[in-house]
Amino acid sequence: MAGEFTAQMSVFKGRWRLYVVLFNTTERWPEFGFDRALPVPTLTERSQALSVLGFEPVPGAEWQWTEDRDDPEDPASPVVLIAAVRVRSWTGAGA
Repeated sequence: MAGEFTAQMSVFKGRWRLYVVLFNTTERWPEFGFDRALPVPTLTERSQALSVLGFEPVPGAEWQWTEDRDDPEDPASPVVLIAAVRVRSWTGAGA
């Protein structure tokens, strides 16, 4: 797997999960679960999770946070936070 991808992190079923978005494939997206809602995983924990999945942040990339809603049509719907960062296959990972 070569090139750059987007890694995202969000809360799913009450727990933070980090996954790498893979387009144009039927492969399951690489995913790592943190098994908690709080505290939000630290930068170090996120980097370690990406490493487990075989990825690393692109040099100079920073995590960006966006806000969404469970129901986009309802402004009173609970907020969902999504973090994203550009990643690449980890150069030290096996092929």
